[in-house]
Formats: sequence, C-alpha cells, structure tokens
Amino acid sequence: MLIDNALPLHDLLFERGAYDGPRAYARAKRAQVALMREWSGRMLRQGVLVTAMHPGWADTPGLAASLPGFRERLGSQLRTPAEGVDTLLWLAAAPRGLIAPGRLYLDRRVRPFDRLPSTRLSAANRRELWDRVVALTGEAPAAG
Repeated sequence: MLIDNALPLHDLLFERGAYDGPRAYARAKRAQVALMREWSGRMLRQGVLVTAMHPGWADTPGLAASLPGFRERLGSQLRTPAEGVDTLLWLAAAPRGLIAPGRLYLDRRVRPFDRLPSTRLSAANRRELWDRVVALTGEAPAAG
C-alpha cells in the first residue's frame, strides 16, 4: 500500500489529519490520472479509447480563489482559459489513429505521467486504488 503524501491509499477521503484544499485537489488529480490508466486498459478491449489531458496552469476563477498567491506570482505566465482547453478540444476532434490510448496529453503531445518519482504509482498501487474506489461506490467489482 502506498502511504506517502503523493496519494495515500489508506486515506482517499482525507479523513486523517488536517484538511488541506490544494493538497486534496492534487491528490484527486493524481488519483484521476492513475485511474485513467486502469480504465484505459480495461476499456480498450471494448473499443473505448481513454486518455487524460493537462490544461497547464490557466488563469481561471478557480485558480484565483484557491491559490491566489500562486496566481499573483505567475501573473502573465498563466494560460488563458482558451489555451487551457485547447488540448481537450483537440483530443475530442482528432482522428482516433492520432491518439495513443491510456496516455497523458499536454499541448497536444503525450507527456510523462510522473515528473517526480515520489508521485509514481506502481501497477499494483493503481489496481489497489481502482479496487478501493470501486468499493467506495458500493458497486460490485467488475472483472478486469
């Protein structure tokens, strides 16, 4: 079981310790990308293509409200919301043959999942995360 601060599988609902909104958001995004990799492997057999995308740091009301100091420091380096959504729209419209399933995209290009070794989840940790999230839904686990 992965128990470091990157994604503690034993505390997915942030029930232990003091709640930290930006950290909870970062953990949720880490979980989302890890789950996407699991989902992609399961859905590709059914002909469904699953990918993830990163919008980059866009100057949105959400960023202004949750990380005002970060927003102030980056200032003009932030993307516009239109620049942030570009890769998402490109993925939605691109011919299927151009898109690699189960990958992370930024600026219309495949990017690495784990820029920091401390955020890397092993295949076993991804499967454990999948099982824990399915258990939280109350649904029976599907064969995978």
